[in-house]
Amino acid sequence: MKTKTEFPMRINKYLAHKGLTTRKGADALVEKGAVFINGKRASLGDKVLESDTVTLGKNTPKTSYAYFAYNKPKGIVTTNPQKGEQEIISIADFGAKVFPVGRLDKDSTGLIIMTNDGRVTDRLLNPDKAHEKEYVVETDKAVTESFVRKMSHGVNIGGYITKKCTVRKTGEKKFSIILTEGKNRQIRRMCAELGHRVNTLQRTRIMNITLRGLKPGSSRKIIGNEQSTFLKSIGL
Repeated sequence: MKTKTEFPMRINKYLAHKGLTTRKGADALVEKGAVFINGKRASLGDKVLESDTVTLGKNTPKTSYAYFAYNKPKGIVTTNPQKGEQEIISIADFGAKVFPVGRLDKDSTGLIIMTNDGRVTDRLLNPDKAHEKEYVVETDKAVTESFVRKMSHGVNIGGYITKKCTVRKTGEKKFSIILTEGKNRQIRRMCAELGHRVNTLQRTRIMNITLRGLKPGSSRKIIGNEQSTFLKSIGL
C-alpha cells in the first residue's frame, strides 16, 4: 500500500523525497545557503507546504552517486563486526566511500548492493515496498511438494505469518525462493518451522540486479541501463 505524502514536511525530508539528495546532504546544502523556499533562503528545520516552490542555488553541485553489486563470501559480516570478525568494507575496495543496503547474515552468501546514495535505503528496504529478492537454498532434508506449498503460502515465524512468495524446487534438497519482504533470518526461520535446517543460502538477485557471474568477494559497478532501471523502479 502506498503511503500518502504528508505536509508540512521538513525541508531535508522534502529534498530527499524528491530524490535530490539525502537528508544529511540536504542539511549541508541548507547550511551553505543553497536552498530556497519561495525565493527565500531556507534555514535548518524549515517546513515545506505542498504549494511551496523549493529551488536550489544555480551553482549547487550535483551529488555524485556510485552503486556496486558485491558477492559477499561466507564468514563475512555485513556491518558491525564483533571481535575477530571482518566486515565487507574492511576486505573490499570499491574506490569510493560506500555502505551496504540491507544485510546478509554471516553464514549466508551472495548479492549485496553497496552505495553512497542514502536515498536508496528506505526506498528499497521499507516494508511498505514490495521489491523482489531471490535466493537459492540447500537444506538438510529432501524438498517435498508439501514443503514447497507451505513455504509459498506463508509460514508462522514467531507470531508473524510471512507473505506469500514464489518457491521452486531445483534439486533433491534445493529450492529457489523469491521474497518481497525481509524479516531477520527469514528463510532460515521459515525452514526451521517446517523441520528443515539450511545448509547453504545465497542471494542471487535484488530486483533487476543479479550476481551475473561475480566470484565471492568481487564486485562490479552498476551503470547504464542496469542502473537506470534499478533507480526508476525505486522512484529515483
